[in-house]
Amino acid sequence: MEIIPTILTKSYDDLKNKIALVRGVVPIVQVDICDGVYTGHYTWPFRSNGSDREVAELDYHAQAILEEREGMPFWEDIDFELDLMVCDAVENFDLYTRFGPKRVVFHLEAQRDFELFRDFLEGMDMYIRETIQIGVAIKTTTPIESIFPIVPHIDFMQCMGIEHVGMQGQDFDERVLDQIKKLREKFSEITISVDGSVNTDTAMDLINAGADRLVIGSAIFKTTDIIGTVEMFEAL
Repeated sequence: MEIIPTILTKSYDDLKNKIALVRGVVPIVQVDICDGVYTGHYTWPFRSNGSDREVAELDYHAQAILEEREGMPFWEDIDFELDLMVCDAVENFDLYTRFGPKRVVFHLEAQRDFELFRDFLEGMDMYIRETIQIGVAIKTTTPIESIFPIVPHIDFMQCMGIEHVGMQGQDFDERVLDQIKKLREKFSEITISVDGSVNTDTAMDLINAGADRLVIGSAIFKTTDIIGTVEMFEAL
């Protein structure tokens, strides 16, 4: 079982501080990136809402990372998974790759044209495919069958355990359990992550349904014993 701490923040300093808390504890963290359009609010690295993204709209540290004047916080010790809750993810994919992620997650519902999205995944540059793992997230309100045509072109799935993405502290949506089971039955080898309302009450049900990775925010960062909490989830 892989445990991935997830960070949702508007501040680079908060991002750095949270990564420092799990540095040396886990090999990878997820950074939630919201554009303020698909999710209704924005997060780091953006400084405002909007879907037409330019480098000038990013904060100082993000611009420095893209210009290779600095790296992601503690990049020498930890890998990054970027969860792209943005409407322009495909159009600006090259921008996100410059942050040096190990994995990138697209959200199915944020794509304007499903056929164009499938063509993008199918025709992705081989160098990118060899260096970055590609995942697609799906909401509990979307029929899981809609993702089936693109599963052969991705490395993993991310099922959302909540109805509204981009917000922490929501109630668990049990519909995700059925989604995981259907995915596991149809694609036995696909890696399945779950993000949203993953905690001590829901983790075991998600694992029994077929999840391989648990993406966890509050249940890790609000505990007084982060190492022990991560080890507890891993032991499940």
